[in-house]
Amino acid sequence: SGSNSFKLAVKVHLLRKIFSILLFAKNEVIWRSWTISLRLDCRGAPPKELRTSHQDFLHHKRLQQQLGAVFGQRILEYTISLCQGKIDYLERLPDDIMLRIMSYLQLKEATLLAQVSHRFRKLCNSEKFWEHTVRNRCAGFTSDMEDIGNAIGWRNIFFTFFHTSGSKEQQ
Repeated sequence: SGSNSFKLAVKVHLLRKIFSILLFAKNEVIWRSWTISLRLDCRGAPPKELRTSHQDFLHHKRLQQQLGAVFGQRILEYTISLCQGKIDYLERLPDDIMLRIMSYLQLKEATLLAQVSHRFRKLCNSEKFWEHTVRNRCAGFTSDMEDIGNAIGWRNIFFTFFHTSGSKEQQ
């Protein structure tokens, strides 16, 4: 798979004892799966591997259905987009870097960003985002409030103590 590939998804099916991994490479989609078993006839068995070009993947509806069943609709749609050349570099950034970028947004912009995708909604609602917002944007925050923030949540701290309707300070 080389350095020009990245992992799209990993799935472990506990009941069927199957471990699956989906890789996206420069020219192909790679799906590997292993059967996890204590049976002697399964020990040392190599993983099953399916390799298909991006174009072939786009036309292989049965494979898309199988991939969707294992990894979910969101991963299927993302894989199709990648095969079509629509690479979302923001989606590949780690959460800590995304949170750092988001720290430069106004709260109104963060509200709009939360509507873009499930991942951005999760990040915009995360305790890390709200902790950073309170610590760095709220005049009047003191270190005494840290225990309260950790106890009741940083988002609650923001809306309880710092947010006032129509306030320009936090926007």
